[in-house]
Amino acid sequence: MKKFVQVICVLLCSMMIGCSLPSASKKDAKKYVIVKQLDHASIDEIAVAIENELKELDETAEVEIYSGQNDQSTLMQIGKQAVTDGADIIPIGTLAAQTMVVASEDTEIPVVYATISDPEAASLTGIDRVTGTSDALNTKQFVDMMLKQNPDLKTVGLLYSNSEANSQKPIAEVKKILDEKKIKYIEATANTSQEVITAASSLIASKVDAVFTPTDNVIMSSELAIYDAFMNANIPHYAGADSFVRSGAFATCGVNYTDAGIKTAKLAYEVLQPGFKKAEEFITLDGGIITVNTEVAEKLSVNPDIFADFGQVVTVETTGK
Repeated sequence: MKKFVQVICVLLCSMMIGCSLPSASKKDAKKYVIVKQLDHASIDEIAVAIENELKELDETAEVEIYSGQNDQSTLMQIGKQAVTDGADIIPIGTLAAQTMVVASEDTEIPVVYATISDPEAASLTGIDRVTGTSDALNTKQFVDMMLKQNPDLKTVGLLYSNSEANSQKPIAEVKKILDEKKIKYIEATANTSQEVITAASSLIASKVDAVFTPTDNVIMSSELAIYDAFMNANIPHYAGADSFVRSGAFATCGVNYTDAGIKTAKLAYEVLQPGFKKAEEFITLDGGIITVNTEVAEKLSVNPDIFADFGQVVTVETTGK
């Protein structure tokens, strides 16, 4: 009996000591809301990388991920709720970033966006509490890669959504470069999945020698539906990110989106530190990696190593089929 009482005393003391120990309170934990413009491979990859890195940087952090389904009213609802919750907001996609800035206006809540191609054109600069990362493309290198793979390049198809702010600047740059090189181009725009398939078919019918798509969310969401048609027509599809390539595009010299997510998370975490001062409007991510789809390369009879002069060559297979 005495031994039993001693055990009970030890247990009670342990419980009391446990209750008195300081611990991370859920109430005090920093909350982050990651807002995806819509669901697709590129944005999903970035969101997961941001979430994982934030939890590495702060094990008490609460991280929630929402998708606006490419609908501005849905995005606004998500943004307003994040403001009510006092969360720091990390939007992915230009429309998501623009909407989050509006949703949080008249507050001091930081907005740290991920991989916006042209933050200035998207009106995301000049706001003290807003910063982020840019995945601006090296459009000249894309054209040089096309010519390396096909020195007889005559016509390039430009496949993009005219509702995507991300696409406007790189498309304009590529047009200028192609004009200077006296290479023709044919534009095909789309804003829905079915329109993307139709636009791709029109470029195939026009017998273009290659197709270029920037970091366009609309086209990315339908890449798996069009890559077979381009591949079987022996038309290489150059696209703005490695996630396109894993969904069937031929090659990219754009940024790696897992790395982009990690860098965005580190920036978001840094913004929260006492005394943080924004040194620049945004951080431009470095590409430097050439990602090539092995399935498409084999069909086109192209050795991925032909791009070795442009940077480190990484090969991937088509996933998500």
